[in-house]
Parts: sequence; structure tokens; C-alpha cells
Amino acid sequence: MLQITNTLSRKKEKFEPLNAPFVGMYVCGPTVYGDAHMGHARAAVTFDIVFRYLKYLGYKVRYVRNITDVGHLVNDSDSGEDKIAKKAKLENLEPMEVAQLYTNRYHNDMDKLNVLRPSIEPRASGHISEQIEYIQAILDNHYAYISNGSVYFDVKKYHEKYHYGTLSGRVIEDMMHGSRDLEGQDQKRNPLDFALWKKAAPEHIMRWNSPWSEGFPGWHIECSVMSNKYLGKYFDIHGGGMDLVFPHHESELAQAQACQDSHFAKYWLHNNMVTINGQKMGKSLNNFITLDELFEGSHELMEDAYSPMTLRFYILQAHYRGTLDVSNAALKAAKIAYRKLLNANILLSKLEHDNVETLDVELNTQVENLLQSLDEAMNDDFNTGIAISHLFALANLINSFHNKIKNINSINEQTFDVLKTKYDLFFSEILGLKEELVVNVNPALEALISLYKQAKVAKEYDKVDEVRKSMKAMGLVIKDTKFDVEWAYEV
Repeated sequence: MLQITNTLSRKKEKFEPLNAPFVGMYVCGPTVYGDAHMGHARAAVTFDIVFRYLKYLGYKVRYVRNITDVGHLVNDSDSGEDKIAKKAKLENLEPMEVAQLYTNRYHNDMDKLNVLRPSIEPRASGHISEQIEYIQAILDNHYAYISNGSVYFDVKKYHEKYHYGTLSGRVIEDMMHGSRDLEGQDQKRNPLDFALWKKAAPEHIMRWNSPWSEGFPGWHIECSVMSNKYLGKYFDIHGGGMDLVFPHHESELAQAQACQDSHFAKYWLHNNMVTINGQKMGKSLNNFITLDELFEGSHELMEDAYSPMTLRFYILQAHYRGTLDVSNAALKAAKIAYRKLLNANILLSKLEHDNVETLDVELNTQVENLLQSLDEAMNDDFNTGIAISHLFALANLINSFHNKIKNINSINEQTFDVLKTKYDLFFSEILGLKEELVVNVNPALEALISLYKQAKVAKEYDKVDEVRKSMKAMGLVIKDTKFDVEWAYEV
């Protein structure tokens, strides 16, 4: 039975969809004005796992992940320069060219990480009319006001009936006392009020007509609107990074309740932040590492290039709600660990059961329990780290079977069949790990192994060494066993 930690209630709850077997899930996607970084990767992989596992459990999931192509203001408040428009000026492009360019790059990076595409990927710019209608409904319900052509959400008025701070646990009086004076605050009734619609300054490039002014929507409104359109007023899961809890998700929740006087999302899931060598990632610290820089090893903090599957595996080793600290040592260890599990999966695909009854009840029970523990780990709030530890225990047994240390026939045929199916299913389909170098049908590899065998027989050890060097350059090792010559991924 799946249990998930709900940010809204701050506790672990039994997962009960509103309309099983259908599940609606909305996750805040990227703002496309720059290359994807490790924070983007963690959020994408986290909710890719949720998507994959819910489907494994038999649910029909509609996964909606938005693209913010309207752009945020520089300080994510109510004034300043639009980030996409700023990038467009720097690169001499149209804003939508910038948005498309970085959307394409984001998709490319997510494909490398083997992140499944969502069921629907709406863009903020394609839903301007719906956002205007939604804002008008909030105005009609008297939870917003017009000021100099802009529309602001009235947080104090909303708080009188509902509670602003439900999701983040913040106290409105403390927030009002500690709020900063920002440009444009003089248009607001209260410093906590946030923009639903902003009147565009003359120099602002991205602008649309509305009943209030020619302008653009605020940051928070797009997600309330698009989740409502594609999942309904009340849906199952809303996700995103923990940095979005306040103010973005708090404001989304307030907007939805102010518009429709009802619940919004039943479960709120948030992945934690990424740090680099113990420090928060940021450009001022020179530790802001894009995925391309990580994959190519081109950032000065990177001692090596790390593959997409190494990063995906590293992300999955930690529980999604814990902080993920990235370092060279940790990534190198993840590369080795990932390849150990991959090698075991390749060996398992070659193992065969002889249908001979030499049952070892204790060993058979051990394998059965480990296989069951995979589900138990994932049912415990998608605990991929614990699931991976069970895969390692199974990998050790697989190696023992392969090396004839343990007899494969000492587990019964049914257990063997489940092992063969479930190990690969968890490794490939649920955790989304894959073989990055497809070598099974590579003629060059077959030729190298043949050359190695011939050189060994002829005692031409210089050729043996050359083959080993060639294999190492491919990230592979060649092994002599009692029974044959084998290859494996280098660990």
C-alpha cells in the first residue's frame, strides 16, 4: 500500500486517488530562458519516478508538466525585467525564439536522463485567455483589486476566510512584519499582495490585451489555470521543488480557492534542494553547474565528465525529500555503483534455470523476500534509495549464481522467473536506468574478444594488453573466467 508524504498535512498518508484508477498529477516545469541545471534534473527525475511507479501499480496517470515561456520578472516579484525578454535582447532573438530554443535544450537533457515526457506539456503563452478569465473570476469573488491597470491578489482579504500560509506553515503577521520594500509596492494595498496581471511598461516586449491593460500575467497564475484546465478543480498530486512551496505554490493554492471556493490538490509533493560540496548552488559562488557542463566535465569544479545515467543513479540514491549534495567523490562512487547493477542485469539475462530440483529453502526465501522488499521500499514514499540497496543484495546473489558459487537450481523455477523479470523491471522501467553504451551487437566488440582469445592461446601478450586498452577506452573490461572470456562495464 503506497504511503506518500503530503507537504500540506506535513505527514505521511495513505495514497487514495480521488477517482481511481485515474490519477491527475501536475508538476511545475522549467522557465525556459537558460540551460537546465542539476536542480532541474532532480525535480524531473523525482516526478518521473512518481509517474513510472504509479503506472506500475496499475493507475492511469495524466501527468501535466508546464513550460513557463512568458517569463518571470528578475526578482520574481511584481516589477523588473522579464527574464526571457532580457535573454532575447542579449541574444538578439524574439522572446519566443528564446523560449523554443531552451525548451528544445531542456527536452534534450531530459531525454538523456531517460525522463519520460509528460502526458500534456502546456505552455503559459498558449493559455493567456484562460488566465484572464481566471483572474476575472477572482475579481468577481472580491479577492483581487485593480490598481493602475494591474491586478493584485488581496492576501489580507483572502486570509479572513481561508488561511494564507497553509502549505508553507508561515504566519501572515510575521510575513507582513518582515516584508521588504520593493519597486512597485506603492500600487498595492499590502506588501504581501502579489500580481495576477501586470500592466506592461513601454519597453516590455511580451504583452497581451486584457480588460485591465495591455500587459502580462503574474508568475503564479499560469499553474492554477493550466492544472484546472487539464485536471479539473480538484486533482490528486501537485509537485515541484521545495523552493517553490513559498511563494509560488502557496499563491497557487490561494488563487484556486479564491476562484472556485473549493480544494485544489489533495497531495503536495516536494523534492529537496541540490547543494554542491555542501554549499547552495548559485552563480555568485561559481558552483552553478548546467547539465551540459556536468556531462562534458567542462565546469572547473568537475574532475571528470559524468554520464546522464550516473547523475540519474546518484539522484535516486537519496530520498527525494532529503538534501542532495553533489561532489566529485560522490559522482564517481555513483558511476561505479550504477555499473555494478547494470553488469548484474546483463548477467541475469544470460542465466538459465535447469529445472532440476535442488531447492535450498533458506536461499529461496531470501530471494523472495528481497524481491518483495523492492515494492515495500517504493510503497514507503517512493524510497528509491532503499530499493537500490535491495537491488545490490540481489546483484550479489546474481554474481554468485553466475560464478557457480551458488547453484541457480537451489532456488525454484518460479522464484528464478520472478527474479529475472522483476530485477530488470525495477532497474529499467521503474528506476528508469538504462545501458548507455549498447555493445551486445557491436561487431567491433566481438572482434576484440576473438582477438583476445587468439592472442592468449598464442601467448602474444602485447596483443592481449592492446585489447585490454581498447576495451578500457570503451569503458569496458575483459575477464577470464573458468568457463569463458567475458566483458563487463568497468567499475
